[in-house]
Amino acid sequence: MHVTIDDAKKIIEAARKEAEKTKTKMCIAVVDSGADLKAFSRMDGAWVGSIDIAIKKAKTAVFFGMPTGEIGKLSQPGGPLFGIEHSNDGLITFPGGLPIVDKDGVLIGAIGVSGSSVENDHRVASAGVKPVGVSDLPEHPWRT
Repeated sequence: MHVTIDDAKKIIEAARKEAEKTKTKMCIAVVDSGADLKAFSRMDGAWVGSIDIAIKKAKTAVFFGMPTGEIGKLSQPGGPLFGIEHSNDGLITFPGGLPIVDKDGVLIGAIGVSGSSVENDHRVASAGVKPVGVSDLPEHPWRT
């Protein structure tokens, strides 16, 4: 199952509202469970360079079913995923990308946010997920 266009609109709107609270200008991408772009919003004044980053954060989160910040921890030198950011035509391994899991525990897509500090990006992404689901898969092979 994929995130619906109606859900994608809710995700974008919730993320935009949170970005406004943080007084940031964000690029917000929503991809479906196949990592195809479903919806995108670039707030007025958001950096052009953040467009690609937001989309890649969303794709990274859906490809691996985990937050991009968690992948970042695993991809440090000596880590089990070191160098992973060079795969799949480039991944983003810092916070701001979250998987979207529905009420049945099914991965339906992901959100990627870019335009501020990684803390703000993660905060805005988290707000975007809330109207339609959660960002944690019930089980994941990298979690102990």
